[in-house]
Amino acid sequence: MARLNNGPPHIYRTATDTNSVPLTRRQLANAIRALSMDAVERAQSGHPGAPLGMADIAEVLWNDYLRHNPLNPSWPDRDRFVLSNGHGCMLLYAALHLSGYELSMEQIKNFRQLGSMTPGHPEYGHTPGVEATTGPLGQGLACAVGMALAERSLAQRFNRDELELVNHHTYVAAGEGCLMEGISHEACSLAGVLGLGKLVVLFDNNNISIDGDVSGWFTEDTPARFEAYGWHVVRAVDGHDPEQIRTALDAARAEQSRPSLICFYTVIGWGAPDKEGTAACHGAPLGKDIVARTRARLGWSHPPFQLPREYYEHWDARERGARLEAAWRQQLSTCRARYPELTAEFERRIQGRLPGAWQAQLQQLLEQLAADRNDMATRKASLHCLEHLGPVLPELIGGSADLTDSNLTRWSGARSNPAEGKDGNYIYYGAREFAMYAINNGIALHGGWIPYGGTFLVFTDYARNALRLSALMGLRTIFVLTHDSIGLGEDGPTHQPVEQLASLRLIPEMSVWRPCDALECAVAWQAALEREDGPTALLLSRQTLPFMQRSAAQIDAIQRGAYVLYDSSTATPELILMATGSEVQLAMSAARQLESSMRVRVISMPCLDRFERQEASYREQVLPPDCQHRIATEAGSPDSWYRYTGSAGRVLGITRFGASAPGDKVYRHLGLTTEALVRQATELHDS
Repeated sequence: MARLNNGPPHIYRTATDTNSVPLTRRQLANAIRALSMDAVERAQSGHPGAPLGMADIAEVLWNDYLRHNPLNPSWPDRDRFVLSNGHGCMLLYAALHLSGYELSMEQIKNFRQLGSMTPGHPEYGHTPGVEATTGPLGQGLACAVGMALAERSLAQRFNRDELELVNHHTYVAAGEGCLMEGISHEACSLAGVLGLGKLVVLFDNNNISIDGDVSGWFTEDTPARFEAYGWHVVRAVDGHDPEQIRTALDAARAEQSRPSLICFYTVIGWGAPDKEGTAACHGAPLGKDIVARTRARLGWSHPPFQLPREYYEHWDARERGARLEAAWRQQLSTCRARYPELTAEFERRIQGRLPGAWQAQLQQLLEQLAADRNDMATRKASLHCLEHLGPVLPELIGGSADLTDSNLTRWSGARSNPAEGKDGNYIYYGAREFAMYAINNGIALHGGWIPYGGTFLVFTDYARNALRLSALMGLRTIFVLTHDSIGLGEDGPTHQPVEQLASLRLIPEMSVWRPCDALECAVAWQAALEREDGPTALLLSRQTLPFMQRSAAQIDAIQRGAYVLYDSSTATPELILMATGSEVQLAMSAARQLESSMRVRVISMPCLDRFERQEASYREQVLPPDCQHRIATEAGSPDSWYRYTGSAGRVLGITRFGASAPGDKVYRHLGLTTEALVRQATELHDS
């Protein structure tokens, strides 16, 4: 049975209306319950169980602790609240609506409907006050780790004496499902190592998941697990008792050196007769009869979607939020007077603007690479870019999933976080690919940093959903993905990517670059750093690649995603060879052999999605429609290339797994050779 005690009779009145009706904490929490079950019932879709079960926790957190300003959801020093168990989003929508965000009752009524601001899972950038897109369980928790890390690192860099420009907490609600997901282990074990003292996890321990009572599949000692991670754990808190909730939150906030897990015991669907405490209320409407009986049981006599004025008065956080932000802005003003350069840098980074020295440094890098003409692996070229650009980009924060020396992601100016003191900008993630990219999403969401993270391309399969959410949220994150093909050689097919490149191109809003040499690599880094509305994947070679000679116009054209690298004649080509990355050298070699018998054009296409965004006239200039003899070559799945080759063209790619041998021998074994390309070109030309 649910515990239906009313708890301590805490009374709240607004400062401006001493005649407002006193309400108990339970009544304030019931406003969340009522809105949640009404919205789900109207939509005939949704998850009422978590909002009903967590309403008391949310009421205490939002009304007593959360520092936020509904009038300015992007106030930099606000506390962050992330609902990792995103299916319970009506809990969040109800709290946002009640506390004064621009989320009207009409939007609550349109829960889960097309075009509404209340989608079926929280979406960042879509609903005011939503800090992260959540729903795939565990990722919100990992995002929160990134937010807490970003907060601490910014505080270490910009706080001075008593002036604290950065001083806020990150709260995340998570259920058993989040903690069952493997990403929770990856992210939380690292959070313990990093000692993120302002991270507070509200564990909604109701012992129910979709399949029912979790005792059949989740019996671990969760508090002991987190204590083993080095966390501060508050055990056995009644999630329906406001006093216990407050005591637990006070204990978590008092802990400064370790992240905190508060183990709240709750009843899913609290207050719903016949369904509370069962999976029946997890992901389905309660039904009209149960809703009516729940209202009676809660003493809630108000019609659906109607709340008396006094509820809004008690929940309204706008006045308090405006005062908190005003006090912070006064600190900002004082800091600006005392430390003008520091404050200007803080504001630049929070606004996401690149520094003034950026363009000059980039141009110097491009000129240097063009003059040096060095052959090198593009992973090494990437490190060269970091060495050159890192000193003028203090917002860069990077790391690798236990592959630093292979990915070449640590440049000489990097300082590990936290081992090498304050203002760290390099993270040793360990073998945690999924968590690394989800944490980087959280860092990007927080602001003030541009995160990048390295692993092997093939291991994006471990982390794919974090890459997908980065694209869905439109975040400025950078994925450094080395060992991009069968050219990595001896590690064999388990490490040689075949389908991964094509699969990344399928993710909407993911920009994918595969440079053929150091110069294209530098332009790829430029594109990634300048892009503000989505993530970029940089696919880099292990093996050395030859430098390609270009004119100034060709160098300028790289940023268009595809350009003419070589023409054997000024006339319209008879054959077009397209390639990316390490296969551009094959196309160039084949063109040299073919130019005596036909007019050949070589197109380097490092970024197909960038090319697709160019005007039609440029695309037709590069790929003239009247040249139908086209061959694309790439060391991976051929599927994404047929839109460019057409039915009359061919693709020289890979449709099987690789093999363990030196890279050049694997290329020959799988038929990716100049000879094979020349043979196909001749057959196509003669057909």
